[in-house]
Amino acid sequence: MAVRLCCCCFLLFVTIAAAGGSLTRTNVTTLPGFDGALPSRLETGYVTVDEENGAELFYYFIESEGDPSTDPVLLWITGGDRCSVLSALFFEIGPLKLVIEPYNGSLPRLHYHPYSWTKVASILFVDSPVGAGFSFSRDPKGYDVGDVSASMQLIKLLREWFTEHPHYLSNPFYVGGDSYAGKIVPFIVQKISEDIEAGVRPTFNLKGYLVGNPSTGERIDLESRVPYSHGVGIISDQLYEMIMEHCEGEDYDNPSNVICQQALARFDSLLHEGSRAQILNPNCIYVSPKPNHETIDRKILKEEHGGLKHPPPQPSIKCGVYANYLSYFWANNNFTRRTLGIKKGTINEWVRCHEHDLPYNIDIRSSIKYHRNVTLKGYRALVYSGDHDAVVPFLGTQAWVRSLNYPIVDDWRAWHIDGQSAGFTIAYGNNLTFATVKGAGHTAPEFEPERFQADQKSSRLQKSLLGDG
Repeated sequence: MAVRLCCCCFLLFVTIAAAGGSLTRTNVTTLPGFDGALPSRLETGYVTVDEENGAELFYYFIESEGDPSTDPVLLWITGGDRCSVLSALFFEIGPLKLVIEPYNGSLPRLHYHPYSWTKVASILFVDSPVGAGFSFSRDPKGYDVGDVSASMQLIKLLREWFTEHPHYLSNPFYVGGDSYAGKIVPFIVQKISEDIEAGVRPTFNLKGYLVGNPSTGERIDLESRVPYSHGVGIISDQLYEMIMEHCEGEDYDNPSNVICQQALARFDSLLHEGSRAQILNPNCIYVSPKPNHETIDRKILKEEHGGLKHPPPQPSIKCGVYANYLSYFWANNNFTRRTLGIKKGTINEWVRCHEHDLPYNIDIRSSIKYHRNVTLKGYRALVYSGDHDAVVPFLGTQAWVRSLNYPIVDDWRAWHIDGQSAGFTIAYGNNLTFATVKGAGHTAPEFEPERFQADQKSSRLQKSLLGDG
């Protein structure tokens, strides 16, 4: 039975504590829509990362269900166009998921996720950059960030968070992210490693990082869609050959060659016959708002907040994105906001992702050099790709990983779950592992969560994730 929404019982569920410095936090013992006690400790909070503009990043910290005193601590950021990290928490690696059932006007229900990564690690989920999820700025200028500035704000958040939680400093620390966030994860890791070398405190026990279905900013991310689509039968030999002949050296986003333009337009139309995120899935409505004159207004301070004033289009319940649709009604519920400790008047309306409606500077053109720099220092790295992802196909990821020219330590082979192949993997020198996840899309844990289960000792992927063996 779902939690009843009453003001008096709210006081029993939540304890709000103010911490020193620029961090405030809320200890949450139950969540609206979830029946019973949470599987492990949940803390939410804000860290001020831009004092001048009053910008604060919102986080969810979920303690490990195993041994929090020794289990790894993982910083997780999500990709997309300012997508809320609630997507990663509910749809990918967190301990709770939305129950998929027709929306009837009541609060969506939650259920336990048996393949949560919190079984073996404590995870710090952060709404980043400013403007994503419940992160906000009191001055609109605070939303004007980019790859580098947003990364430095995350590092500032980490310093503040670990200062207030010093008992986690000795735990192995990893940084992770997927999709577009996979592009900036190695940059963050490099900056942290430089701080460690410079003696900056607090000193993190950095062990490595992981990126899933990751963008790099390189042309290979986009161009690999063509050979991938050809290989899985989405486009014909003739169209593939036409693109290879007439689009060489062209910008796939804005080709100057007319024949190339026509060929890529045909390619896009064929690719959109299904879902790019999982090529076996149907083409469904993308549940995110489109830019309009009200989008900035949604982020500016208001006296009242909560309630869904701009509902997204409703997809078929048969579509995987139906969970995205339900998330709007859960996150915009006033009781949910009070339970999470959302500051009044900071977010007029929560949206899952922002479609280019807030300023953002793409100032990390390529992340590959950061992958090289960090792995040469000996930090562990796991790069994994769903093999049914046409957004950032594994072919492109495999190509740039190979371009690092590291020696092969363990050649291409299957990794297993319950004695069956769950994907394929190759291990390189400098502690770098690349793996595919069989049947998974963009992002991998969303489509094949059991591939990441924590209790399978034979799972090469899990061992690479946690540094076990």
